[in-house]
Amino acid sequence: PQTLEAISHARAAEVPIVVAINKIDKVGASPERVKQELSGQQLVAEDWGGNTVMVPVSAIKGENIDTLLEMILLVSEVEDLQANPDRLAKGTVIEAHLDKAKGPVATLLIQNGTLRTGDVVAAGPVLGKVRAMVDDTGGRVKAAGPSYAVEALGFSEVPTAGDEFEVYPDEKSARAVVGDRASEARATRLAQQMASRRVSLASMSSKVSDGDLKELNLILKADVQGSVEAILGALEQLPQKEVQVRVLLSAPGEITETDVDLAAASGAVIVGFNTSMAPGARRSADATGVDVRDYDVIYKLLEDIQMAMEGLLEPELVEEGLGEAEVRAVFMIGRNAVAGCYVTNGKLQRNCKVRVHRGKEVVFQGDLDSLRRSKDDVKEVATGFECGIGCDRFNAWREGDRVEAFKLVTQRRTLSL
Repeated sequence: PQTLEAISHARAAEVPIVVAINKIDKVGASPERVKQELSGQQLVAEDWGGNTVMVPVSAIKGENIDTLLEMILLVSEVEDLQANPDRLAKGTVIEAHLDKAKGPVATLLIQNGTLRTGDVVAAGPVLGKVRAMVDDTGGRVKAAGPSYAVEALGFSEVPTAGDEFEVYPDEKSARAVVGDRASEARATRLAQQMASRRVSLASMSSKVSDGDLKELNLILKADVQGSVEAILGALEQLPQKEVQVRVLLSAPGEITETDVDLAAASGAVIVGFNTSMAPGARRSADATGVDVRDYDVIYKLLEDIQMAMEGLLEPELVEEGLGEAEVRAVFMIGRNAVAGCYVTNGKLQRNCKVRVHRGKEVVFQGDLDSLRRSKDDVKEVATGFECGIGCDRFNAWREGDRVEAFKLVTQRRTLSL
């Protein structure tokens, strides 16, 4: 599935595909079989008469890695990929997260120009001034040119993975661009929320009015944008016929007092994944009674969310069998009939539910109102004992009737697909 997804992304971006067939050092590895499967996706290897570069490699042993790099360079030459290292940098935010010691950190891929420490950067609606950069070896660098990826420090908040970044000549220019982008982002977000609400109201208004549909409001904060997207994707897979998960806010970064205020106003639960709480946020949560949950394992997070959703479901009543009895005689006491019974298994309890079977037909279902042994009222009668039973709403007893005793108990419901 990941391979197919990667192929679809590459085609959507209209970029050439170079295939590295990994793990050729393993016993039973068959690059030819992989080529056969990829041909089903219209990726035909060059040695099979196609135009897709495929290189068998072993990442562990380093086998054919040089060949792979040569092929990548060759493809880039054929595509005539060019960049100007002398201009101000621009590129893409690959990943971003909040580091407790360093603050917001973004991994940037420079696609044109050269990025330098001290540069003023706008990444989507986020402003930054590059304080430091670290390359893929962990070493500090002062400049990074086209095709390089670096971790950059100095952003005002955590950028969003996938956003484009660009260096501006001065902070004033960058701040103006960021302000416009922030306004556009807010407008887009508001429009999406309103559209979502309209769809929800239009398609589910009858359920809401009948009380059949409930909502679980969440605020999601995580360490990086990738985690946010993974969790949102997993939440979408949860059954939501009767309880709908409504994510009011999802973003990378620490949990702030603003998040707590939003949760308090909307009755939401704050879910954190591999993140921390800002100073004062914990006190604010305690003061307002906001539930804040922190996780480091996604499946545990999803498990708790599903349990919370199930907790919003109305419990269902289910039958729990008690026992059976056989009617061996019928007596009239005043206007009421009493069935003389023998308990064949289990037990009978006063005020339990009974179902009277006559052959294959159920002739009565209701409450067992009186239960006696000899002349004494009793609470229950066990297997092997005789008793007299009466039901206020039923007098048509017959010898040979079978009495099934049960009670109704509430049971927690689970989400259904």
